[in-house]
Amino acid sequence: MNGIKHDDGPTKVSILGKESIIVDHGLWDSFVADDLLTGLPSEIYALVTDTNLGPLYVPRFRQAFEDARSRHNLDARLVTFEIPPGESSKSVDTWATIHHWLGSQKFVRNGVIIALGGGVIGDLIGFNAATWMRGVKVVQVPTTLLSMVDSSIGGKTAIDTPHGKNLVGAFWPPERIYIDLDFLNTLPKRELINGMAEVIKTAAIWNQDEFAALEDNAELLLDAFQAEGGLASAKHNSKVSSFIKRLVLGSVRVKAEVVTADEREGGLRNLLNFGHSIGHAIEAILAPQVLHGECVAMGMVKEAELARYLGVLSPSAVARLIKCIAAYELPTSLANKQVRKRSANKACPVDELIDIMAVDKKNAGRQKKVVLLSAIGKTLEPKASNVADDDIRFILSPSALVYPSKSGSLHVSCTPPGSKSISNRVLVLAALGSGTCRITNLLHSDDTQFMLTALTQLGAATFSWEDEGRTLVVDGNGGSLKASQTELYLGNAGTASRFLTSVAALVPRSSATSSTVLTGNARMKERPIGPLVKSLRKNGAEIECLGKDGCLPLRVGAGAGFDGGEIELAATTSSQYVSSLLMCAPYAKKPVVLKLVGGKPISQLYIDMTTAMMASFGIHVQKSETEANTYYIPQGKYSNPNNYEIESDASSATYPLAFAAITGTTCTVPNIGSASLQGDARFARDVLKPMGCTVKQTETSTTITGPSRGNLIPIQEVDMEPMTDAFLTASVLAAVAQPHGGSSTTRIVGIANQRVKECNRIKAMKDELAKFGVQCRELEDGIEIDGRGLDLRKPTEGIHCYDDHRVAMSLSILAVASAKPVVITERECTGKTWPGWWDTLHQTFEVKLEGVDSPPKPETDSSTAQPKSIFLIGMRGAGKTTTGKWAAELLGWPLIDLDTAIEEQTQTSIPELVRSKGWENFREEELKVLQKTLQEKSTGHVLACGGGIVEIPAARALLSAHHASGGIVLLVTRDLTQNIEYLNIDKTRPAWVDDIMAVWLRRRPWYEECSNLHFHSQSAKQTSLDDAFEDFSRFLALVQKKQSALRTIRKKQHSFFVSLTTPNIHEALDILKEAVVGTDAVELRVDLLKDPNSQNGIPTVDYIIEQITLLRSVTTLPLIFTLRTQSQGGNFPDGAGDEAIALYNTAFRMAVEFVDLEITASEKLINFVTSQRDKGTTKVIASHHDPQGKLSWTNGSWVPHYNRALQHGDIIKLVGIAKSQNDNIDLFKFKSGPGASHSTPLIALNMGAHGKLSRVLNNFMTPVSHPALPSKAAPGQLSAAEIRRTLSILGEISPRQFFLLGSPVAASRGPVMHNTLFAATGLPHHYDRVDTKDVEVVRRIIRSPDFGGASVTIPLKLDVMPLLDEVSPQARVIGAVNTIVPVRNSDSGAVEKLVGYNTDWQGISLSLRNAGASSSTSSSSALVIGTGGTSRAAVYALHAMKFAPIYVLGRSAQNAHTVVASFPPEFDVRTLSSTTTGLDEVARMPAAPAVAVGTIPADRAIDAGMREVLCALFERSQTEAAAAAEAARRNGTGADAGSGEAQNGVGAAGPVAGPKRVLLEMAYKPAETALMLLAADHGWATVPGAEALVGQGVYQFEHFTGIKPLYEVARAAVMG
Repeated sequence: MNGIKHDDGPTKVSILGKESIIVDHGLWDSFVADDLLTGLPSEIYALVTDTNLGPLYVPRFRQAFEDARSRHNLDARLVTFEIPPGESSKSVDTWATIHHWLGSQKFVRNGVIIALGGGVIGDLIGFNAATWMRGVKVVQVPTTLLSMVDSSIGGKTAIDTPHGKNLVGAFWPPERIYIDLDFLNTLPKRELINGMAEVIKTAAIWNQDEFAALEDNAELLLDAFQAEGGLASAKHNSKVSSFIKRLVLGSVRVKAEVVTADEREGGLRNLLNFGHSIGHAIEAILAPQVLHGECVAMGMVKEAELARYLGVLSPSAVARLIKCIAAYELPTSLANKQVRKRSANKACPVDELIDIMAVDKKNAGRQKKVVLLSAIGKTLEPKASNVADDDIRFILSPSALVYPSKSGSLHVSCTPPGSKSISNRVLVLAALGSGTCRITNLLHSDDTQFMLTALTQLGAATFSWEDEGRTLVVDGNGGSLKASQTELYLGNAGTASRFLTSVAALVPRSSATSSTVLTGNARMKERPIGPLVKSLRKNGAEIECLGKDGCLPLRVGAGAGFDGGEIELAATTSSQYVSSLLMCAPYAKKPVVLKLVGGKPISQLYIDMTTAMMASFGIHVQKSETEANTYYIPQGKYSNPNNYEIESDASSATYPLAFAAITGTTCTVPNIGSASLQGDARFARDVLKPMGCTVKQTETSTTITGPSRGNLIPIQEVDMEPMTDAFLTASVLAAVAQPHGGSSTTRIVGIANQRVKECNRIKAMKDELAKFGVQCRELEDGIEIDGRGLDLRKPTEGIHCYDDHRVAMSLSILAVASAKPVVITERECTGKTWPGWWDTLHQTFEVKLEGVDSPPKPETDSSTAQPKSIFLIGMRGAGKTTTGKWAAELLGWPLIDLDTAIEEQTQTSIPELVRSKGWENFREEELKVLQKTLQEKSTGHVLACGGGIVEIPAARALLSAHHASGGIVLLVTRDLTQNIEYLNIDKTRPAWVDDIMAVWLRRRPWYEECSNLHFHSQSAKQTSLDDAFEDFSRFLALVQKKQSALRTIRKKQHSFFVSLTTPNIHEALDILKEAVVGTDAVELRVDLLKDPNSQNGIPTVDYIIEQITLLRSVTTLPLIFTLRTQSQGGNFPDGAGDEAIALYNTAFRMAVEFVDLEITASEKLINFVTSQRDKGTTKVIASHHDPQGKLSWTNGSWVPHYNRALQHGDIIKLVGIAKSQNDNIDLFKFKSGPGASHSTPLIALNMGAHGKLSRVLNNFMTPVSHPALPSKAAPGQLSAAEIRRTLSILGEISPRQFFLLGSPVAASRGPVMHNTLFAATGLPHHYDRVDTKDVEVVRRIIRSPDFGGASVTIPLKLDVMPLLDEVSPQARVIGAVNTIVPVRNSDSGAVEKLVGYNTDWQGISLSLRNAGASSSTSSSSALVIGTGGTSRAAVYALHAMKFAPIYVLGRSAQNAHTVVASFPPEFDVRTLSSTTTGLDEVARMPAAPAVAVGTIPADRAIDAGMREVLCALFERSQTEAAAAAEAARRNGTGADAGSGEAQNGVGAAGPVAGPKRVLLEMAYKPAETALMLLAADHGWATVPGAEALVGQGVYQFEHFTGIKPLYEVARAAVMG
């Protein structure tokens, strides 16, 4: 053993024969300089540190050095150098830079290099010392806990390479290691905890006593770590100081001893790599966001699990290690919340981890060297052990491939872990009791770990381990509790959550913390706890549901406690509610009389178990002999027995017994028999024996021998109410039962409570057994299973376990009976009750297992069905009916108007109902309808509510619960002035009693409370209904997650967003269409808006709603909502956090595609934004701006901001300042280094004139300006066109060739238009004509390397289709292609496929819409004139605009029929005869078409028959238009009488004289055709064909480039 010398000075530790390790407080300021100058004399000392530490410690050392030099009269120089902090500095480049600096300082062979810093500095500078002049002296001064106890000791030096960590290095022991414990005083909590991983590692491999000390002092250290001021505030606490010195010295001593014995890592030194083999692999993927110690902590857990899997480490030791690691708030798995948050959910694929481990210096081939524990404080070998890849892969894999069992004559004994039910109960009882209790056979599982951790947080008891972790020592505090400052996270531990809710209610009032929050994972937040909460509240407890009512998370107030006396509890759902109250009742203020109401209690045996265990702890519960289900609990305190042995879990015991049953082998469970407290102990007798097994059961043991394989028999019916958890095991056995007595069906009843366990277990078993081909039927309280013997189908997908341990274990038993291997997903969920289940299956039952990655998860689980219904709320007249119709049409769901449902239910109109019975009665009926609707139509419906439904508190609660559980409640509003105008004239509903504005103001908070989304319509004219429909369609697609703006943008090679700097969108409407061209999103700078109604300069919510709605009416591009604060270079006040939350909330409610979140914002704001993002579809751009230029891309100062943004953003945005082009080069290095460590997209650029290059090369979502905007949002901002031009010059955008293919094409204006648009958008491409009819010419052109795209005209529109790899659905229906687009590989640029489109129909549709044509008018039919190729595009366009029927008028009846026949029936295309029959057909039309498209040649006269029919049709339409105008004039309604839309609120406007009649003439010449003149003579508006040419060209350009050009620019080019 290396000695530790204690004297009046520092403590010295010997290593490699020298006392070169010096440990104490306060060494840096005086001792180090003096010791160096006298002990390691030299003419030059080089101190190297990082830029974070330099300003803090270098000046102090320089002064100490000068003082010592003068004192000793020595001629020595001190030179210093600083490098950027962080792992990225541990590189060849930095190593070379330091060598260059050493040379410049004339550093000589006898010089001394001082490495001041953490592990990066120590490793790097040590390697510099080892390689400079073939080795010079080095001194290590570690400043982090991790480097003090590990990396600074032993002489390992190294730098990283792209292939792995520490691959280039040397053994170069330092001459001195100065460990100044005062450095720890300035370390943040996370860094201290990071170092604790190495301390735990050392104790785990070497010294059980030190490990026990770490367990005992976790709370002491954590309190010191997180105290205000950190360890510096605890330095006067002698207990803390002495323990820190002890743990540092303990780790130093072990490492010094190991290094001395094995300096060159020949064997023993490998022990120090415990946790590192796997931890380093994790670190290689997750660093730098996840720290070294955090990765080692997870590595230790995995390597301990590996030892358990190989049978060399006990489950209790693994559990003890995990508990110790977790006690120091270190992660124990990749699923840890902080790990997921910090790494932005970055995956660690198993294959990648294995590949990284293969590069480890210790390993060779498929054998990896891993340190295997055999016990706490001991290792299997005095070196790392050889472990096969397959075993490591299994431990790392999320899923298990289970092979069929080959065991034919097994006779095994299997002891399952301790009972979960008993374990959880005994922990509560012992913690609440007084005295010491030693508990053996405790279940070591996730659930009990959550329980232990939570009881510790509540101060209920202290826990320690004896007998190598096999005995838990509980020192109960007799019911003395404290509220927990941190939330009690309980995962999916339902038992713990229910028991601890009552325990937390016993906490007395404290000045420190007023409440305790209990929370869990997503599934836990759905599991019910309502009846228990209700009973506790009635008995005086203060409990608030923070999420869904009756579920976690809960806030339990301190100080209220139990009043005692009579307590009523509904116990038909879970017996755990009863046990929870029973165990805590003795601590109530009065004796408790607990009455179980509502029917027969579920799982009575578990209630009996609780009372029996309470008696063991000195409290005797009396069950009434006269009153049913009534219990009398006296006041008192539990008295802990000296010892308590927990019997094995009877539910878990069913799995090894079932293995014997299904394989025809024998298994004994030695500690569960007929005398068990647990109901599931009856499983052998009540289930296995009737199925044909041989059962031998004593009071304490059970042995099962199964029948020969395939000979289990079904049970006609078995009531499993006393052992409900075991029904899953019975189900898998029933699945392989052979027909017996004419039936193969097993009926299991009494298990209704299994629907509210970790998942809906009954449905889960039905769904998963179906994958094996087993038919099941759900019963009200059970399940029927039709057995099929061993004739099981091989599941084609993995078996989904729903994060439920019992689902996983039971189906793994079925897997061993399958003929082929079966994948069991989420295998680690068995850790809830049997962490070593897979080890047991592998070792005891000899089942072959392989680790595999999980197949994709199913989109639904056993608790989900159809999408939840959408409720629409809002004022009457706001547009709920219209938007409801739109939603129903888009989703294909039924629309139900709740007002209509009320009238149907009451058989009276609403005005009459209110007049006869009053408003109160009407509201009662309204609530009944809502309740019935929610019960019967909670999924797959669109439901429009009455405007006043929010007046009812119960209705508000129902609607709020609907959206809290994942549904949509959509608030529909429109311009309030228009709304009020409509309400004042609407006579279909009762008259308004109150002022309408007052009603709105009263209801508005309720509307917002009840809804989670908001659609606002700003329509100002009737013809804008189509635009409003499109706006709503996009909105609905967003909230239904049917489209993703981020996913679309990420596919682009270069993307941009334009930053709007206008103070009012309305004033900039005329320039916005131009400003957004060539961009992919629009940033609304909310901080720059000027709201005329604002009192404090901050825009109001109403103003933001108006601005967002206006912006969406102008552009279909995604919106970015940005509030830039003054400190970040914006205009929003820094302290206006609450106002910011209100505005962000508006953005989320309106489903804005992106919000920009400054990572310097308050935690309150960040948490709000993060929580809202998790609920909806809005993506977060986490941003940080450095307008003062304080940060540098080279020194690591941007890394913390990157890491923080990574935690909160879907996109990261970092903006600095460039003072020279070097700053841009540094930025590019950052992007390729730390910025490339994650897949989260990064926007990184520099502001200022010098920063323009960074904007040009940013590529992803670069913020741009536009000349039309009043100002730039940031200095140095460019337009998208400017960036594209520069990228073209730099060769980043390759020029492509585009063509017009066909004949004749000489007169086409297409080249002029496209080349104009290329120039306007900054693209280097060129468009030219190729006059050809030859398909082979076309083939050569479209397959050339620089081909960019082509327009196709006659006669090639059909001929080119066989040349293409893919044709769009629209082009297939139309039967023609007019656009060819190459799809290129995003990496290589090679063409992967050629795709054909048809944009003729889009040009037609756009031209008609621009001319005012709308299918929402009174006449929804349309006419196509002609039957040529363009007629099909016209039909498709009209159908897309929702016109129906569509009439086709042609000279040839046969041709007309051919056109009609080419479309599906749903297009509703009909022929219109050109003979006299056509005149009759026109007369019989319900209304004349108001829209027509002419496709006949213009160079000849109109066919006489066609002309006659057209005249009749035009005349009829003229007559109908005049009649409609007269009716509107007479009625004075100011709206189209036939529309029906104005009554629904959306789009109501001023007088409209009927539908606008529009003819689009597809012929280009002459300017006025005969058809146009004919239509114009009858009052029709006419549109020349050139407009359609422009339209189809605009869409072609968008296909070619991904850019939607400005229509006016394209039109000007075409029109000349």
